[in-house]
Amino acid sequence: MTITADLVGTGSRQPSALRQWAALTERQVRTMVLRGDLVISLIAPLIFTVGFYLPLKFVMKLQGIDYAQFVMAIIVLQTMAFTMNASAALAALEAVTGFTDRLRTMPLPKLVPLASRVSSGLFRSVVTLTAAIAYGYVIGFRLSGGIGQTVLFCGFALGVGTVLSIGADALGMLSKSPQAVSQALTLPTLIFGMLSCGFVPETGFPSWIRPFVRNQPVSQFSYALRDLTDDGVSWHVIWPGLAWLGGLALVLTPLAIWASARRE
Repeated sequence: MTITADLVGTGSRQPSALRQWAALTERQVRTMVLRGDLVISLIAPLIFTVGFYLPLKFVMKLQGIDYAQFVMAIIVLQTMAFTMNASAALAALEAVTGFTDRLRTMPLPKLVPLASRVSSGLFRSVVTLTAAIAYGYVIGFRLSGGIGQTVLFCGFALGVGTVLSIGADALGMLSKSPQAVSQALTLPTLIFGMLSCGFVPETGFPSWIRPFVRNQPVSQFSYALRDLTDDGVSWHVIWPGLAWLGGLALVLTPLAIWASARRE
């Protein structure tokens, strides 16, 4: 059965929103596989791991820091940023090729296309996160908090990836240019990544910029992820990251819904 039949049904039979969501999500995942995007999703975490770990591991060892354990948080966050960029490109591509307009002419609930893109982004995030953790174990990273904290670690990372993908989807729908949206996301990702406590401790920055470095979302996400890898959870460390995540979700989700449902 074609995707059109799954979306609009046959005869008087109207497919459910769940079935329409599943059909669109399957299409996007299948496209990832056929275009080799999932292979890139497996290679990207390896590049991040080698590129982030090797240059600083000996310097950090002299300071008594287990750098494999320290840097893994920013590696995971970079894999989530990779998913964010891919989600933005997908939304922009579907908008510029007219696929989004075609879906708007079909009897689909307005949120089904957005939900399918978020789901396919989550699938990509799971793949990249799994690869990142596997490469992390090769360099010496360990999840020492038990099964419960491992689930929380993965859940928090995927939550960050999903919220970022939702915001990127809105940007892609509004820009309608995969190249432009990729360039627009590169600079903020670079700035917030480099000026964070993901690569080096806060003490590695000049005193005048430390307040920004310490309190910006990437640093707070890094703190939370590191805490979840240790034995025991310190909620005073985790809650700022959760607050940032919740705040971003409250802002970006309505924006993505509006961008996806609006008509020219």
